[in-house]
Amino acid sequence: MNALLIVDVQNDFCTGGALEVKEGELVVPVINNLIPLFPTVIASMDWHPAGSIHFEKWPPHCVRQTHGANLHPDLNIDYIEKIFLKGTESADDGYSAFEATNYDLEKYLKEKGIENLYVAGLATDYCVKISVLDALKAGFKTFVFTDAVRAVNVQPEDGHKAIELMIEAGAKFITSKEFSEPGI
Repeated sequence: MNALLIVDVQNDFCTGGALEVKEGELVVPVINNLIPLFPTVIASMDWHPAGSIHFEKWPPHCVRQTHGANLHPDLNIDYIEKIFLKGTESADDGYSAFEATNYDLEKYLKEKGIENLYVAGLATDYCVKISVLDALKAGFKTFVFTDAVRAVNVQPEDGHKAIELMIEAGAKFITSKEFSEPGI
Protein backbone atom coordinates (compact mmCIF):
# COMPACT_ATOMS: atom_id res chain seq x y z
CA MET A 1 0.00 0.00 0.00
CA ASN A 2 1.26 3.48 -0.91
CA ALA A 3 1.08 6.75 1.01
CA LEU A 4 2.06 10.29 0.11
CA LEU A 5 3.76 12.37 2.80
CA ILE A 6 3.66 16.12 2.11
CA VAL A 7 6.40 17.74 4.19
CA ASP A 8 6.00 21.31 5.43
CA VAL A 9 4.48 23.06 2.41
CA GLN A 10 3.85 26.10 4.59
CA ASN A 11 3.71 29.81 3.82
CA ASP A 12 6.94 30.61 5.67
CA PHE A 13 8.87 28.23 3.40
CA CYS A 14 7.50 29.74 0.18
CA THR A 15 8.40 32.97 -1.63
CA GLY A 16 8.16 35.91 0.75
CA GLY A 17 8.09 33.67 3.83
CA ALA A 18 10.21 34.06 6.94
CA LEU A 19 12.48 31.16 5.92
CA GLU A 20 11.99 31.22 2.17
CA VAL A 21 12.93 28.21 0.08
CA LYS A 22 13.61 29.58 -3.39
CA GLU A 23 10.56 28.78 -5.54
CA GLY A 24 9.16 26.56 -2.78
CA GLU A 25 5.62 27.15 -3.96
CA LEU A 26 6.41 25.47 -7.30
CA VAL A 27 6.02 22.10 -5.58
CA VAL A 28 2.32 22.81 -4.95
CA PRO A 29 0.89 22.08 -8.44
CA VAL A 30 3.03 18.94 -8.72
CA ILE A 31 1.79 17.72 -5.33
CA ASN A 32 -1.80 18.60 -6.20
CA ASN A 33 -1.53 16.38 -9.30
CA LEU A 34 -0.14 13.52 -7.22
CA ILE A 35 -2.66 13.64 -4.36
CA PRO A 36 -5.52 11.84 -6.17
CA LEU A 37 -3.18 8.96 -7.05
CA PHE A 38 -2.69 7.92 -3.41
CA PRO A 39 -5.08 6.06 -1.11
CA THR A 40 -3.42 7.68 1.91
CA VAL A 41 -2.28 11.31 1.98
CA ILE A 42 -0.76 12.87 5.08
CA ALA A 43 1.18 16.03 5.79
CA SER A 44 3.61 17.39 8.32
CA MET A 45 3.88 20.94 9.57
CA ASP A 46 6.40 22.84 11.62
CA TRP A 47 4.40 24.16 14.58
CA HIS A 48 6.89 26.08 16.69
CA PRO A 49 6.15 28.01 19.88
CA ALA A 50 7.11 31.68 19.71
CA GLY A 51 10.09 31.26 22.04
CA SER A 52 11.57 28.12 20.51
CA ILE A 53 15.33 27.65 20.89
CA HIS A 54 15.12 26.42 17.29
CA PHE A 55 15.16 30.14 16.43
CA GLU A 56 18.74 30.41 17.66
CA LYS A 57 19.67 28.54 14.45
CA TRP A 58 16.97 29.87 12.12
CA PRO A 59 14.88 33.02 11.77
CA PRO A 60 11.52 32.67 13.53
CA HIS A 61 9.23 30.71 11.19
CA CYS A 62 6.08 28.60 11.27
CA VAL A 63 5.08 29.94 14.67
CA ARG A 64 1.87 28.14 15.56
CA GLN A 65 -1.38 30.00 14.93
CA THR A 66 0.26 32.43 12.45
CA HIS A 67 -0.19 32.93 8.72
CA GLY A 68 3.36 31.71 8.12
CA ALA A 69 2.58 28.37 9.76
CA ASN A 70 -0.45 27.72 7.53
CA LEU A 71 -0.23 25.31 4.63
CA HIS A 72 0.18 27.07 1.29
CA PRO A 73 -3.26 28.32 0.22
CA ASP A 74 -3.08 26.60 -3.19
CA LEU A 75 -2.30 23.17 -1.73
CA ASN A 76 -5.28 20.82 -2.09
CA ILE A 77 -5.91 19.84 1.52
CA ASP A 78 -9.21 18.03 0.87
CA TYR A 79 -7.55 14.59 0.76
CA ILE A 80 -5.12 15.04 3.65
CA GLU A 81 -6.17 12.50 6.29
CA LYS A 82 -3.94 13.71 9.11
CA ILE A 83 -1.49 16.49 9.79
CA PHE A 84 1.52 15.64 11.91
CA LEU A 85 2.80 18.60 13.95
CA LYS A 86 6.50 18.78 14.77
CA GLY A 87 8.85 21.18 16.51
CA THR A 88 6.07 21.84 18.98
CA GLU A 89 8.25 22.15 22.08
CA SER A 90 10.74 24.89 22.79
CA ALA A 91 13.71 22.52 22.84
CA ASP A 92 13.04 20.32 19.78
CA ASP A 93 13.94 21.14 16.20
CA GLY A 94 11.32 18.81 14.77
CA TYR A 95 12.98 18.30 11.40
CA SER A 96 11.45 14.86 10.85
CA ALA A 97 7.77 14.15 10.34
CA PHE A 98 8.48 11.08 12.49
CA GLU A 99 9.12 13.46 15.41
CA ALA A 100 5.50 14.65 15.39
CA THR A 101 4.11 15.17 18.86
CA ASN A 102 0.38 15.00 18.13
CA TYR A 103 0.40 11.54 16.46
CA ASP A 104 2.90 8.71 16.04
CA LEU A 105 3.60 8.71 12.29
CA GLU A 106 5.32 5.33 12.17
CA LYS A 107 2.50 3.65 14.09
CA TYR A 108 -0.14 5.40 11.94
CA LEU A 109 1.45 4.21 8.67
CA LYS A 110 1.99 0.66 9.89
CA GLU A 111 -1.61 0.38 11.15
CA LYS A 112 -2.78 1.41 7.66
CA GLY A 113 -0.59 -1.25 6.05
CA ILE A 114 1.65 1.26 4.28
CA GLU A 115 4.77 -0.28 2.78
CA ASN A 116 5.78 2.40 0.29
CA LEU A 117 6.13 6.01 1.43
CA TYR A 118 6.38 8.69 -1.24
CA VAL A 119 7.68 12.06 -0.08
CA ALA A 120 7.28 15.58 -1.45
CA GLY A 121 7.68 19.02 0.08
CA LEU A 122 10.11 21.39 1.72
CA ALA A 123 13.00 21.51 2.26
CA THR A 124 15.11 18.82 0.61
CA ASP A 125 18.17 19.48 2.75
CA TYR A 126 16.41 19.52 6.13
CA CYS A 127 12.90 18.28 6.87
CA VAL A 128 12.55 16.16 3.73
CA LYS A 129 15.98 14.59 4.22
CA ILE A 130 15.50 13.76 7.91
CA SER A 131 11.95 12.47 7.33
CA VAL A 132 13.19 10.22 4.50
CA LEU A 133 16.06 8.86 6.59
CA ASP A 134 13.66 8.14 9.47
CA ALA A 135 11.21 6.44 7.10
CA LEU A 136 13.97 4.17 5.86
CA LYS A 137 15.02 3.36 9.44
CA ALA A 138 11.40 2.47 10.20
CA GLY A 139 11.42 -0.04 7.34
CA PHE A 140 9.39 1.78 4.69
CA LYS A 141 10.39 1.63 1.03
CA THR A 142 10.87 5.33 0.50
CA PHE A 143 10.62 7.37 -2.68
CA VAL A 144 11.18 11.09 -3.21
CA PHE A 145 9.62 13.06 -6.06
CA THR A 146 12.47 15.06 -7.59
CA ASP A 147 10.08 17.61 -9.10
CA ALA A 148 8.13 18.07 -5.84
CA VAL A 149 10.97 19.07 -3.49
CA ARG A 150 13.12 22.19 -3.16
CA ALA A 151 16.17 22.90 -0.98
CA VAL A 152 16.98 25.84 1.31
CA ASN A 153 20.63 25.62 0.20
CA VAL A 154 22.21 27.58 3.05
CA GLN A 155 25.36 26.38 1.30
CA PRO A 156 24.97 26.08 -2.50
CA GLU A 157 25.42 22.29 -2.61
CA ASP A 158 23.26 21.37 0.42
CA GLY A 159 20.37 20.10 -1.68
CA HIS A 160 22.61 17.89 -3.81
CA LYS A 161 24.43 16.54 -0.76
CA ALA A 162 21.08 15.72 0.87
CA ILE A 163 19.95 13.82 -2.23
CA GLU A 164 23.21 11.84 -2.30
CA LEU A 165 22.82 10.98 1.39
CA MET A 166 19.21 9.82 0.91
CA ILE A 167 20.20 7.67 -2.09
CA GLU A 168 23.07 6.11 -0.12
CA ALA A 169 20.59 5.29 2.66
CA GLY A 170 18.29 3.50 0.18
CA ALA A 171 15.77 6.11 -0.98
CA LYS A 172 14.66 6.06 -4.61
CA PHE A 173 14.19 9.27 -6.58
CA ILE A 174 11.53 9.48 -9.26
CA THR A 175 9.58 12.16 -11.06
CA SER A 176 5.85 12.68 -10.67
CA LYS A 177 5.46 11.79 -14.34
CA GLU A 178 7.23 8.43 -13.84
CA PHE A 179 4.78 7.66 -11.04
CA SER A 180 1.61 8.86 -12.75
CA GLU A 181 2.46 7.32 -16.12
CA PRO A 182 4.35 4.06 -15.34
CA GLY A 183 6.54 2.79 -18.13
CA ILE A 184 7.58 6.22 -19.39
